[in-house]
Amino acid sequence: MANTVVLKLVCALVACMVVTAPYVYVEAQVTCNLVVGDLRTCLSYLQSGGPVPTTCCNGIKSLNAAAKDTPARQTACRCLKQFAAGISGIRQDTASSLPAKCGVSVGYPISTTVDCSKVQ
Repeated sequence: MANTVVLKLVCALVACMVVTAPYVYVEAQVTCNLVVGDLRTCLSYLQSGGPVPTTCCNGIKSLNAAAKDTPARQTACRCLKQFAAGISGIRQDTASSLPAKCGVSVGYPISTTVDCSKVQ
């Protein structure tokens, strides 16, 4: 009897792991640490404008490549908003123009008011 209960618990645990594995994998791909790391070199442009550093565009392209599906894009969006909220002096015009200047289309407006839950 005890072996049957243990076997059922193990099966339930394995089933939960299989069901949640794809979501854990997505979250591991795009994290706020990744977003901040990729965009750190963009700060001077975001605050002052001027030429976009090559390293900034490389970071934008890397982040865009990592955010391949809706959950990853929503995570990136939330992290971008947190990043922007924690830095003073970021200009909305430079932030919204950054993807295009790097030749990247992110599919949603870069703004602190964007609803990340609606990002596809």
